[in-house]
Amino acid sequence: LVLGFTFKENCPDVRNTKVIDIVRELEGYNTNVSVYDPWAEPQEVLHEYGLKTTKDFNDIKDKKYEAIILTVSHDDFLNLDINSLKNVNAVLYDVKGFLKKEDVDARL
Repeated sequence: LVLGFTFKENCPDVRNTKVIDIVRELEGYNTNVSVYDPWAEPQEVLHEYGLKTTKDFNDIKDKKYEAIILTVSHDDFLNLDINSLKNVNAVLYDVKGFLKKEDVDARL
């Protein structure tokens, strides 16, 4: 699960987002990549990048993920119970250094 797709936090702009590079790299390993971003318009992302995303938490809330990568530090993610989305042995990677250090497995 990739959390965030927009160019920057708390902004709906998906132009020039670098998150697409992360998604494409993960897809290159034949993984199923889900992208949740409450700010990005799914139709715009699909049109610009050919990628299906969701902005509706209900689409992901009942699923468990092996890996979660936080790529954009939206304020919405502070209230998100990320642990409820994790599989038993899941890895949580924080690209932005946004989450508490003790809550993540790795960060930049």
